[in-house]
Amino acid sequence: MKITECKTNHYTNPLGYCFENPVFSWKVTEAEGKKMVSARILIAADERMEQRITDTGYQTDISSLAAPVMMKMKPRTRYYWTVCVRTDADEEAVSDVHWFESAKEGENWEGKWIGCLSEGKESHVFYKEIEIAKRVSRARLYITGLGLYEAMWDGNKIGEELLTPYCNNYNSWIQYQTYDVTDRIQQSGTLSVMLGPGWYKGRFGYAGNWEKGYYGDNFKLLSELRIEYEDGSEQIIGTDDSWKVRTSNLVFSGIYDGEWRDDTRKTGEDGSAVCVEAPRGKLTARLSTPVTVKTEFPAESLIHTPAGETVLDLGQNITGIFSLRVNEPEGTVIHIQTGEILQQGNFYRDNLRSARSEYFYISNGTEQTITPHFTFYGYRYVKIEKTLCEDPAEAYAVMEGEKRDVIYTPMPDSVKDNFVGLAVYSSLPRTGSLVTGNPLLNRLILNTEWGQKDNFVDVPTDCPQRDERMGWTGDAQVFSATACYIRDCYSFYYKYIFDMETEQESRGGMVPNVVPAFDVDSTSSVWGDATTIIPWNMYRFYGDTGILETHYSSMKAWVDYMTSVNETAEGKKDGWRRAIHYGDWLALDGDGGTEGVKGGTDDGFIADVYYRLSTQLTAKTARILGKTEDAEKYEALSDNILKEIRAEYFSPNGRSCVNTQTGYLLTLRHGLSKDRERTGIDLKRSLKSNGNRLQTGFVGTPILLEELTKAGMSDLAYHLLLNEDYPGWLYEVKLGATTIWERWNSVLADGSISSTGMNSLNHYSYGAVVEWMYSYMAGIRQAEDSVGFQKVILAPVPDPRVGQVACEYNSASGLWKSAWKFEDECHIRLAFSVPFGCEAVLYLPLAPAEIFTDKKNPIFECVRENVCYLTAGEYEITYKIREPEKDTEEE
Repeated sequence: MKITECKTNHYTNPLGYCFENPVFSWKVTEAEGKKMVSARILIAADERMEQRITDTGYQTDISSLAAPVMMKMKPRTRYYWTVCVRTDADEEAVSDVHWFESAKEGENWEGKWIGCLSEGKESHVFYKEIEIAKRVSRARLYITGLGLYEAMWDGNKIGEELLTPYCNNYNSWIQYQTYDVTDRIQQSGTLSVMLGPGWYKGRFGYAGNWEKGYYGDNFKLLSELRIEYEDGSEQIIGTDDSWKVRTSNLVFSGIYDGEWRDDTRKTGEDGSAVCVEAPRGKLTARLSTPVTVKTEFPAESLIHTPAGETVLDLGQNITGIFSLRVNEPEGTVIHIQTGEILQQGNFYRDNLRSARSEYFYISNGTEQTITPHFTFYGYRYVKIEKTLCEDPAEAYAVMEGEKRDVIYTPMPDSVKDNFVGLAVYSSLPRTGSLVTGNPLLNRLILNTEWGQKDNFVDVPTDCPQRDERMGWTGDAQVFSATACYIRDCYSFYYKYIFDMETEQESRGGMVPNVVPAFDVDSTSSVWGDATTIIPWNMYRFYGDTGILETHYSSMKAWVDYMTSVNETAEGKKDGWRRAIHYGDWLALDGDGGTEGVKGGTDDGFIADVYYRLSTQLTAKTARILGKTEDAEKYEALSDNILKEIRAEYFSPNGRSCVNTQTGYLLTLRHGLSKDRERTGIDLKRSLKSNGNRLQTGFVGTPILLEELTKAGMSDLAYHLLLNEDYPGWLYEVKLGATTIWERWNSVLADGSISSTGMNSLNHYSYGAVVEWMYSYMAGIRQAEDSVGFQKVILAPVPDPRVGQVACEYNSASGLWKSAWKFEDECHIRLAFSVPFGCEAVLYLPLAPAEIFTDKKNPIFECVRENVCYLTAGEYEITYKIREPEKDTEEE
């Protein structure tokens, strides 16, 4: 018996994170028993667990998903903990020792906010020489900087994180990070911090410009280095006006536009730092999970294009930076541009719109390795060229774009061996694995995984490449369940909805379409409903009621906001449906056709459906939190909204008057019609009239296959999934996509990109189909009365066209497995694994009734009405399938 994956507040050994009280979670493996009967948590001040602070004693009602322990944490203190578990087989085990370390916990800072008098496009370096006179036992650096910072000791980067202190609503809160620098600071040296504009003061957002960022216009730095010596003394070095500041060789950086580095630039001392006014936001210990380099991509191939360009192909569309080793004569300007696709064999980047997404380097004549610091790119292809400028002014004119007649020459072919793409994304443990017998489906799954990684750079962005890269709430919402199957996203979404809450607080409960909002101050149904749907999904996937407690006021505020809009001056209750909404975004049944953005489903219908959904989720949350009065209020509101929907959008006999694929899907999903069978027939007819091709957008697509399957049309669901023509998921796979496209027709069949106005080749929204692949194709679907996947409906939906599926999902409760394979036309083999402490309800697909009497197979140990009830363990079975029932044609 082993105790594994021990976490504090959903982090592994968290250093300097923001939380008031610790919440512990763990998993049990290799146990003889089936479930935990009690557990005990010990917290101590030392790693030997001798100086005990808390001992909960063995508790029978403790949850391994989230066990809170009330304790007052001291600032800057490391605590150690273990958990002891007993099972129903009289086993007992103790976990390894783990730790968590508090941040400054609201105590005053010894450091002061500092800046500099010289404010330009270039990055500045603040530094201070620090004398270490004795043996160091412990050292911590507490630091933040705006827009972005990179800390160094004697010129070597501290830690591996990029883009700190990350992207959030700086007007409300500003994160600081904690670094353990004990090993670094053992002798005297120089602590230096380079600052770049980033999201805070760089060009970003729809109204961003070159001169001033949305949140601020000045560099700001705050840090505190605390050194403890072996003799018990302490030294504290905080930022103040004794620090020096100089310009760096980074003469420009921006999230959209890239970075410029000039190694011919003299970076001598500018002078002393100055104390500056603190920013508006409250200083807060970190919530963001680290963003680091995750994967290296050496160039897969070098292309000499018909236009005479030298282009590198990584073979994968990534979000990240790069490393390039160069050795060019002094004054050589190397120009690097990134793009997602080639056109007619040539480099292409028009779909990036105004984002320059480039890198300039001016060589000083020595060999150097160049890597961006304060930006990132969304790219697969890289064009690299160079030109020689004898006059520095000429070089700057080239970088500024003022010199139009510059003649570039391609880089030598050796550039392929000197370039490495560096994929960058937030650190989230992988939880899901899904492999099928269809190579195209496997590529689709991989494309979805890359779409998640590429758009999970601290914020769940819509795209990583063009002049947007923003946390659109609708995209985040529709993909949130899929994301939680693939990776452990609790901490990532926790930070995102924390930001969402701060934006709501300043808007009377309204959720802006983008979080952090920057200059976007509009809202829409489906998008704003992220504030109820994402925390609800987090609760369901991870079983921690803490997320509901924390975010309940925001859920409630959103519903109250919609209610206030709904109540019109004329006394009607239709204000929300008449507001401006995105509707079924990018569906194919709207007036704009394939180039349009608005689908054909009535926006007001969608708005009312989601208004009711958010109300239902708020009512459920109120019940869980024991807020009975609130629960009754929102339950009654939900009932009234349903009456309004039926009165407005349904015929007297219950037939939907919203005659679109998405309209029927929403009707099925949310039980809007009293005649579910009729709605299913209408949906099938709608698809058939369109040649059994989908027309759905952001609203309908994520639920399309699930509702077809639940309505008994799994054959049609598979037909849509496996369609290799436009529109469909495999159409883009066949055209070489390595991520998920924004539009169904982002690229036309001839390889030409369909639109440059709004066309990303790296959106994840339509990748939400992978949720159906986990929950229905593989059949790992959580029961309605469960959280944390403690109870699962194992109900795979096999199809011979796929051949086989092997799925693993390492849930909050443990590792679930489901696999099926057609041995031949008549026989199927299935295998399942139920983790410790969990139970499953198994529906064997197309199983003949006689096999359920086979008591030799443990899978049939508990059977009721041909349904198997499983406890923890491994199970396998092979049988001859009965003839499947054919979908019946409607009259």
